[in-house]
Amino acid sequence: MTAASVQTVHPVDERLPTGRLAALGLQHVLVMYAGAIAVPLIVGRALKLSPEQVATLISADLFCCGLVTIIQSLGLGKFFGIKLPVMMGVTFAAVGPMVAMANAQGGVDGARAIFGAIIGAGLISIAIAPLMSRLLRFFPPVVTGTIIAVIGISLMRVGVSWALGGPAHLAQSNPNYGALDNLGIAAFVLLTIVLLMKYARGFVSNITVLLGIVAGCGVAALLGKMNLDKVAKASWFEVVTPFTFGLPTFDIVMVLTMALVMIVVMIESTGMFLALSDMTGKKISAQELAAGLRTDGLGTVLGGLFNTFPYTSFSQNVGLVGVTGIRSRWVCVAGGVIMLILGLLPKMGALVESIPQSVLGGAGLVMFGMVAATGIRILSGVDFKTNRHNLSIVAISIGFGLIPLVAPRWMQQMALPLHPLMESGILLASFSAVLLNVVFNGSHPDPRTSTQASIEASRAAEAI
Repeated sequence: MTAASVQTVHPVDERLPTGRLAALGLQHVLVMYAGAIAVPLIVGRALKLSPEQVATLISADLFCCGLVTIIQSLGLGKFFGIKLPVMMGVTFAAVGPMVAMANAQGGVDGARAIFGAIIGAGLISIAIAPLMSRLLRFFPPVVTGTIIAVIGISLMRVGVSWALGGPAHLAQSNPNYGALDNLGIAAFVLLTIVLLMKYARGFVSNITVLLGIVAGCGVAALLGKMNLDKVAKASWFEVVTPFTFGLPTFDIVMVLTMALVMIVVMIESTGMFLALSDMTGKKISAQELAAGLRTDGLGTVLGGLFNTFPYTSFSQNVGLVGVTGIRSRWVCVAGGVIMLILGLLPKMGALVESIPQSVLGGAGLVMFGMVAATGIRILSGVDFKTNRHNLSIVAISIGFGLIPLVAPRWMQQMALPLHPLMESGILLASFSAVLLNVVFNGSHPDPRTSTQASIEASRAAEAI
């Protein structure tokens, strides 16, 4: 048998032993859990729903997170699923418009209207996914590297907020903001992860974030910072059913508003998929990108049917792939199964929800920094010496991406109905980088400098 006849399995398609899959999948779940339940909490309260109804939103959210993650990572035929290690969760890009809708019409009727807008937007997203995938040629390394770096930098705000006990704009009304015990727990988790990354070997080195979170939970419990009251009150089993709030209603303005949100989501997802393509060394074609973006739309339709919200790939988990070095998509399939179970077992979901945010803050600094570092690594292969315009593209686009980070209320004087969309630094950086690249370098980049060529060159260098 010749070497050419031996078929090797790409690390993305490698099936790991069940025990390792379960541990690595749980690690992904713990990383995304806080973000996964945040949106139903925010929108449920804006709708003035009862605690029981908000709990229903959370269970439906977890269930759909698992279902859509499995479709995205495992694949559903050739039309759905990017087949990369992707965890799917509710997008924060839709929070602003949904809260505005909830303020206009609250209660169950408001929920039905929001779910109708989500279903309509999801169907539109499925239809336009192939068109969005054709934009891949506008994403050479100078663009993708910039976007991925901004994604990591933007996420750092989330990690720091976890460590400090809340967002900075609520610091004055939050007496526990910056509490030393929370900072100490976050620092302990960070130190644990760093030491494990340095000295751990074998499988232990792949679950450093999980072990750091477990160690942090132990310290938080000893300090009385981990409350398990919700675990005792939660039920053991609850079936997630569609149309719990009744049949959705459809308003054309609300549908179009959510469709604009989904365009933003797909632009951000493109950046995530390109980041994963670089991290895993697996080339993605325009057809595969369309399948991934189409799954964003399918997940959004399922979200509306099952009383939850629009879905996107979770950037937090992209960083985890870089930290662990585990590229198998089956890990995220396992994570999806765990999310499904958490959606059906409220008591288990409450146990995970009880993890203090300060614990997640220590892990977030590592993971989100890894996303930014991936963008920097891609930019290191960009030609800055003979093409001085590339430096301008990066400089200006990062500047745009940082505007919402350093000035969260920068648009308060602008009477724009969709201004919440412009609060995404990722979106601003994406528009800026793509537009400037077209202006300076044209819309037909040299294939020798494409993102995939950069990936292949990086892999060749690593092989040497």
